[in-house]
Amino acid sequence: MASTITKIEIFRVPPRWLFVRVETQDGTVGWGEGTLEGHTEAIEGAYQDIIRRFIGWDADRIQDIWQHCYRARFYRGGPVLMSATSGLDIALWDIKGKRLGVPVWQLLGGKVRDRLKVYGWIGGDKPSAVVEGAKGRKEQGFTAVKMNGTEAIGWIDSPEQLQETVSRVRDVRALGLDVGVDFHGRVHKGMAKQLARLLEPLQPLFIEEPLLATQPLEIADLSKQRLYSRSDFRPYLEARAIDIAQPDVAHCGGISELHRIASLTETYDVALAPHCPLGPIALAACIQVDIAAPNCTFRICILRAPFADMHYNEGADLLTYLVDPSVFAIKGGYVEALQGPGLGIEINESLVREYAERYSGEKPWINAVWTGEDGSLREW
Repeated sequence: MASTITKIEIFRVPPRWLFVRVETQDGTVGWGEGTLEGHTEAIEGAYQDIIRRFIGWDADRIQDIWQHCYRARFYRGGPVLMSATSGLDIALWDIKGKRLGVPVWQLLGGKVRDRLKVYGWIGGDKPSAVVEGAKGRKEQGFTAVKMNGTEAIGWIDSPEQLQETVSRVRDVRALGLDVGVDFHGRVHKGMAKQLARLLEPLQPLFIEEPLLATQPLEIADLSKQRLYSRSDFRPYLEARAIDIAQPDVAHCGGISELHRIASLTETYDVALAPHCPLGPIALAACIQVDIAAPNCTFRICILRAPFADMHYNEGADLLTYLVDPSVFAIKGGYVEALQGPGLGIEINESLVREYAERYSGEKPWINAVWTGEDGSLREW
């Protein structure tokens, strides 16, 4: 059968991404991304099982393969297994679109919009870079940006820490840009309440991750969080705890699950803004769903720029592995719907193989570990 899966390969590439390449008997190649930041080796281990299981399967049976990934073992869900499933699922949708000669959004019911509003990341960990980063994003054509709210902060800390955040947001807003503020799960409840209240007069687009996902009832007092699958989102939706859902396509189960989450959140009148500080494959997969999802609002777009790189993207960035980077061009704050078949991007396979080989002996990326002045661990 022409669509039989004959090869599944994984590539660890800089800065911190895990690409998945799936090939079928007729030579069609699909690309996916199963990145799980800081847990690369765990994902690589999960793929050994996936490779053993699905060689010889029909690539057209995307939902059947997804169900077997998720349900055919006693333990299911969680960031590692869902991220591994994501990479395979995205690659299978890429293959199906290429075999049929249409973009994935056509297979999801067609367009509900022609272009997608995007915002650019400007950091915020180090306050000095925020305003310059915002100016650079504006020059690139962005009308909205997102920034971290705080550096490391104590469980209960000095009010001065919060005033610095407010000042940075005010400075960026003064440039005429809309601003989303990411608390990054760093701020505990007592401080998060105060900071949200102080930011309210500045009318941020949203507050992201005010607390960690382990605090659903406390988040219901505040609002918002990033999770993995439909079952993870359910208690937050039922508690009316979120206004914007931010599933990661490379963590939640791929295009299949992201599309289902879009429908689920629409039922609760919750907006969808898939979270994607990852690679070009994950971004393209997000855009495919965003173009077909009625409740989609924003898309994060991390573009290479000397003034405001994602601070942990070292050695490569969003556009590095693309044959044609213009597919992600920003025009008036928007990215046009991708028109090519499958994911609508072309991956430079020779460069992926070169970088994977070059960095194969290096340690995978891990996040920073922060401690306070008293030596206790702080949330990163």
